Amino acid sequence: MPRLIRIDTGDDIGTISDAQLKFLVEQLEEEHDEDQDYFIDRDTLELMSDNGGDPELLAMLEKAIGDDDSMDISWE
Repeated sequence: MPRLIRIDTGDDIGTISDAQLKFLVEQLEEEHDEDQDYFIDRDTLELMSDNGGDPELLAMLEKAIGDDDSMDISWE
């Protein structure tokens, strides 16, 4: 199962399902075909919620962003 990591701190965000990863990839911008890192801010979280994002995934990302305005994440 894919695992999300916060790039700036190296913190493990959590393990997600393949369906949750598919949703992230569809919602977030990739710079090239093999890009696996994404910028997320509070507006992005709101947009993903509006687009039917899994509440568990959104809660995980909300917790990871904490008091910051944004973060960069990666998956492996």
